[in-house]
Amino acid sequence: MTKLYFIRHGKTQWNLEGRYQGANGDSPLLRSSYDEIDQLADYLHDVPFKHVYASPIKRARMTAIHLMAGLHQGVPLTLDSGLREFELGKMEGMYFDDVKRQFPEEYDGFRFHAENYDPTAIGGETFEDVIARVDPVIRRAAACHPDDNDNLLFVSHGAALNAGINGLLHIPLAQMRAKGGLSNTSTTILETVDGGQHFKLLVRNLTAYLEESPDATNTI
Repeated sequence: MTKLYFIRHGKTQWNLEGRYQGANGDSPLLRSSYDEIDQLADYLHDVPFKHVYASPIKRARMTAIHLMAGLHQGVPLTLDSGLREFELGKMEGMYFDDVKRQFPEEYDGFRFHAENYDPTAIGGETFEDVIARVDPVIRRAAACHPDDNDNLLFVSHGAALNAGINGLLHIPLAQMRAKGGLSNTSTTILETVDGGQHFKLLVRNLTAYLEESPDATNTI
């Protein structure tokens, strides 16, 4: 059995401002986010990890590096571009309210109805595109660590993780957003007993270890 721990990066300035970052936009982690990553490290302290995989985008990379330092395990880190956030094209850097006004169909599809999301007009990726690059990274990692009690850590982005995890669980696009998004510095846990062929959801969007409860700006 292999357990896979999925972490969304810490909260950034653009998260706080309600702006889309995507794969090409980025902003620094808030100072308070480092404290929350430390709280996450305390929660995960007794879990021995074999390997850490992270998106190379700075907000995810810095989350992974700070978390690893807090775990004191000397775990190897692999940066994989397959774990990067959605390519959101023209929406990147825009405030949510402006996107809702200028691209209402794309906003509704991305946030609520993945089965209707067509990013052609904004030059972005589809949910199918993201699942097709995220899920192979996870399956390959699981296949490389099939031993009992192996634990793997993935640090990525809210929308990409939500799509990828639902893809691994064979959730249809129409239900992709049914449980909402994932919060900053949250933990979602899957397990596989067959080297990454099939997955079971154990924990979703856990944030109970954080001293402050997430608000609307934390979740996507």
